[in-house]
Amino acid sequence: MITKTRTTKETDITVSLQLNGTGKSNINTGVGFLDHMLESFTKHSLMDLNIHCKGDTHIDDHHSVEDIGIVLGSLLAQVIYPVKNMERFGSANIVMDEACVSCDLDLSNRPFLVYDLNVDGKVGQFDSELVEEFFRALVLNAKISMHIIEQRGKNRHHIIEAAFKSVAVAMRRATTANERVGIPSTKDVL
Repeated sequence: MITKTRTTKETDITVSLQLNGTGKSNINTGVGFLDHMLESFTKHSLMDLNIHCKGDTHIDDHHSVEDIGIVLGSLLAQVIYPVKNMERFGSANIVMDEACVSCDLDLSNRPFLVYDLNVDGKVGQFDSELVEEFFRALVLNAKISMHIIEQRGKNRHHIIEAAFKSVAVAMRRATTANERVGIPSTKDVL
């Protein structure tokens, strides 16, 4: 398990990650809905993840959510690159009741996010617009190309949770060991 700490005037975050784990988590971000999403992400990615964050949530949840994405993304980059003997590409369509969200990703070492979820508003006290902020920070710091697309859905909670689960399963598939692929690029480097 590797650990990274990031301290700013807005947040104090420690994240520990085991890429090929068992799906165990210890999450305390100070943002209840994000805790729920990250616990689900951990379970379905089969990563082990510990996250502790003290943030300026008296202002709002933005700094905590974005900064957690930054730290988690940078840890993912640390354990993924250089990509060797792993699948590289992953995709998943996850259904949660009426909602279905797809994630397609490439461990490309080139960050790019396509985000198409219709979740404007709130889930409890959580501002749904922060979901995009989290995934943007994750993608930029993990240096992966990721498309998260809502296929259908009405309930914001279901759509967002299906998004986190689809990212988790796609990551699990992309990071699956495969000795036969060697360096999965015609360039011989990622």
